[in-house]
Amino acid sequence: MLQKILESGRNLDFPSMETLLKIDKMRLFGQLVLIYYSAGIIYSFGKDALIYGFSETIYQLYKKALSTSFKAFQTVPGTKSLIDSEVNKIVKGFEEKMIDSASKNGIEDTLELPIIGFDPEKTIDILEKRMNEGHIDWKSGRVSGTVYFGGLEHINLMNKAIGIYNITNPLHPDVFPGLRRLDAEVVSMVLRMFNSPEDGCGTTTSGGTESIIMAVRAHLEKAKKERNVTNPNLVAPVTIHTAFDKACGYFNIELIRIPIDSKSGKVDIRILEKAINKNTIMIAGSAINYPHGVMDDIEAMASIAMKKGIGMHVDCCLGSFLMPFMEDAGFKIPKFDFRVPGVTSISCDTHKYFVCTEWPGGIYASPTIAGSRPGSLIAGCWAALVSIGKEGYITSCRNIVNSRIKIQQGIESIDELEIIGEPICSVVAFSSNSSINIYAINDAMKERGWGLSVLQHPPALHIACTALTVGTEDVLIQDLKSSISEVKANPEKYSKGSAAMYGMSASLPDKAPVEDITKGYLDSLYST
Repeated sequence: MLQKILESGRNLDFPSMETLLKIDKMRLFGQLVLIYYSAGIIYSFGKDALIYGFSETIYQLYKKALSTSFKAFQTVPGTKSLIDSEVNKIVKGFEEKMIDSASKNGIEDTLELPIIGFDPEKTIDILEKRMNEGHIDWKSGRVSGTVYFGGLEHINLMNKAIGIYNITNPLHPDVFPGLRRLDAEVVSMVLRMFNSPEDGCGTTTSGGTESIIMAVRAHLEKAKKERNVTNPNLVAPVTIHTAFDKACGYFNIELIRIPIDSKSGKVDIRILEKAINKNTIMIAGSAINYPHGVMDDIEAMASIAMKKGIGMHVDCCLGSFLMPFMEDAGFKIPKFDFRVPGVTSISCDTHKYFVCTEWPGGIYASPTIAGSRPGSLIAGCWAALVSIGKEGYITSCRNIVNSRIKIQQGIESIDELEIIGEPICSVVAFSSNSSINIYAINDAMKERGWGLSVLQHPPALHIACTALTVGTEDVLIQDLKSSISEVKANPEKYSKGSAAMYGMSASLPDKAPVEDITKGYLDSLYST
């Protein structure tokens, strides 16, 4: 009997030992892959929960799940085309507005090189007419920011200085040694303005965005060289300027965004410190930030930076020629500049020169992203600094900040509005604390000739006060009250425009359609 069983067993088609090993290896590989991805998810969740808290991390996961579901929903036949249709309507509206604002003066478009060049009179005539296109009169002081010093005498001086240096280029200091001196003097004046140490240095750039990009690059190179950081991250508040997103995108740096305190509008210091790790190259704060005009706790942030052995950049682009003069103008503010231990860069960053000795064109050195730069702008900057002088900047600072205070007090007297954060300098942001859509109020203000800045997260508006704003405060407050009454009386009239676009942005779980709209807006800038 046993013999028969053994013989029948020999005839069974059992898998070989080699096959069994292969199956076990495949199972093991699958399990390892599952463990790997599970561990990654658990690690990511744990890290975020440690920094942001359990409930906030769960909420962010919920938002990601909604976004994924929305993307899946767009694969349903007809859904994507419906969304694209709505996006195209908004983009078409941008194009029509751009073309409409440029066609009212009757000037023909110049889309090709003229066969025979225009004479000087015609050239200047076209330029002057196009300067007056549009419906918002910036000279009236009704525009948030944009033009920060509008005196005719000052403008004429700038034009003359720029005209003298209009063919110069700081890339060639041997050809234009006088321009090199102007550039060096501008940097020196600004360094002293921000109480730089004796060994401080800087450079002039094309603007705030390039300055921030240079600051990030400098801290990245320092971290690579001194700490061998290969997977860099940068820690900053959610209110930090979007130029940091651009810089991190350029250099493959993870931007860790830290929430702000709901009352003060300043970055949450406790969460910020938790977010810093061995790969953090720097932290960044604002003095003041663009959205709400709030200054982060720079002293606390710089102290953390020193303790962690990393850099600390202060983005002072918006408050640059106000913040350094606040104390002299009679306003008490916390320290934010190079007097604060741990602050390593402000606006124009202390950085190395980019040097490339292997370039076929010869040894090439340039202090900024751009090689060639218009020397005329450096000359114009120098002329502005020396003509206005310290006393001029102090007076301007006092007038502008007092203007912001007056506007803030007026907004606080309006029941339907509330101030966001704790404004300290020239910017005041406000939102609606009622059922009235703040973006609808903005559309009504546009009809009254105002160009306020639109914000989101939360929905809000702000005005960045300038020298031109001084004297318009009462009119602004009265127009705000009238706009609120108008929106209350005609809600349907103001259900479109920016109210519709920003409302859609807030309601969509996936921001891809919003990104398409912003790309469409950029395209519309080149409509003719």
